[in-house]
Amino acid sequence: MTEYGRGPGSEPWHPQDPLYGDGGWEGQQAYAGHQAAYGGRSQQQYPQQPQYGDWSQGQQPGYDGQQYPYYGDQGHPQYDPQYHGQHPQYPQQPDHSGHQGGWDATGTHGQVPYAADPGDPYGQHPVAYGAEQPDLYGTEDAYPPPEPPGRRRPEAEPEPDPVADDEEEHAFFAGGGEDDEEEHELAGRRERRTGKGRKPVKAKKRRTGCACMVVVLVFGGGLGGVGYYGYKFYQNRFAPAPDYAGEGTGETVTVEIPKGAGGWDIGRRLKEAGVVKSAEAFVHAQGTTPGGDSIQAGAYLLKKEMSAASAVRMMLDPKSQNNVIVTPGERNVAVYQAIDKKLEISAGSTEKIAKKEYRDLGMPAWARNSPEAKDPLEGFLFPGTYPAAKGMKPDAILKQMVAQAKERYAAYGLDAKARSLGLHDAFELVTVASLVQAEGKTHDDFRKMAEVVYNRLKPTNTETNQLLQFDSTYNYAKGTSNIHISEKEINSNQSPYNTYTHKGLPPGPIGNPGEDAIKATLSPTHDGWIYFVATDGTTNTEFARTYEEFKQLKEKFNASSGN
Repeated sequence: MTEYGRGPGSEPWHPQDPLYGDGGWEGQQAYAGHQAAYGGRSQQQYPQQPQYGDWSQGQQPGYDGQQYPYYGDQGHPQYDPQYHGQHPQYPQQPDHSGHQGGWDATGTHGQVPYAADPGDPYGQHPVAYGAEQPDLYGTEDAYPPPEPPGRRRPEAEPEPDPVADDEEEHAFFAGGGEDDEEEHELAGRRERRTGKGRKPVKAKKRRTGCACMVVVLVFGGGLGGVGYYGYKFYQNRFAPAPDYAGEGTGETVTVEIPKGAGGWDIGRRLKEAGVVKSAEAFVHAQGTTPGGDSIQAGAYLLKKEMSAASAVRMMLDPKSQNNVIVTPGERNVAVYQAIDKKLEISAGSTEKIAKKEYRDLGMPAWARNSPEAKDPLEGFLFPGTYPAAKGMKPDAILKQMVAQAKERYAAYGLDAKARSLGLHDAFELVTVASLVQAEGKTHDDFRKMAEVVYNRLKPTNTETNQLLQFDSTYNYAKGTSNIHISEKEINSNQSPYNTYTHKGLPPGPIGNPGEDAIKATLSPTHDGWIYFVATDGTTNTEFARTYEEFKQLKEKFNASSGN
């Protein structure tokens, strides 16, 4: 029984099994013939299902006694060898069940031969399945013969029929193409394997209305975007920028313009404050107004809803500028008074805040807090233009000035360069720069004046014995600017700022040095200058190396001043 694959675990065959009878040699040969008819299956091999070519609608080759070609992969007609008489025809066996072509108890398969068609060139050949036979697929009598129970495989559940869609669909929604053809081919193959004569239904791929909606939205959004940006492009290139008309309303507003702000930045700030209607209009007006590009940083008192051209003209008018300008060499007391005036607060308010809150204003770490210093912020309100308008706080304005000084001093590296010039720290360097700024009259004087200071501070100075003897330090202590000071008055004043009686530098700076004075302090001349005299009393300063030269310059000064 090994030819049927019986082994351990196989259930025994029933005696009525058509393959288990006493068919003998003839039955076995008949059965072998049937095996050849089903593709030459050997006794050891049982394919899952036979292939019958490309049959459709339940028809079989040889139906109604004729041979029909099947078409191969290349589209040429071919004929199955089993219908060309390659196998012997077996005599029909009686069918005890009443059906022709069935299986008898001996396991042989009966066939009914039909007369050959005179016009059929293959009519003399035996026809294996010429007779019409009932469709036994899906029944217990189906053939090919059932395999032994040990070899039987569970039948696949029939697939549900595709639901045909009665509604006609547009090709865009119904799909199509290669995917549908492949699905149709796969459906045909499943039918041939199962042997069911079910009419194939072409599977459809449905696309819902969402696809159409997506397409509409994409095209609609694209067209809308193109239209929007096209409109914006036209507005930017050809249409005038939005703008107010006239000189503005009666409502005023202060706008602060930071240092380094350009036209677009200024325009945006004015728009946010309600002064102009658009930054574009301001930029256009600034470019077409003479001097429009000279608008400086500061605070401006403007009107709301002004035309851009009116705003530019008002910002160029000094009367509209709410700024405090710190000039090079200016003392702090004058700066405090200017802030009080711009903020419209009581006189002395800013000075009180400066002396009380100077530690909280951002001073550099190297700044000294000498008890002898007249003002701890002196020398740290860097020259420049700062916004100062009504409603602002004095400490906010002072912080801007100190921050600017701290930034500029750090950029020059004052602390490191101070030691190379014979000074202790950056604080002394700022003090020297304030002296140079106060005593020098012109740009050309600054470097010579810086050398005079360094030479008089030297321990080897035997000309003045390390006394600076500057009128500017004495005037700072007095709060004056007098160049005619008697020796008696000077010698009687013992202020630490009196450099006629105190050696070395004063307790701190005596003003706020500008860029030129700082640069000259860092790069003095080396010509041996130790004396100087403003021979005209104002702008012309002359220098001397010896005391004899100094006396000649002094006589020249007395002659010019009427002394």
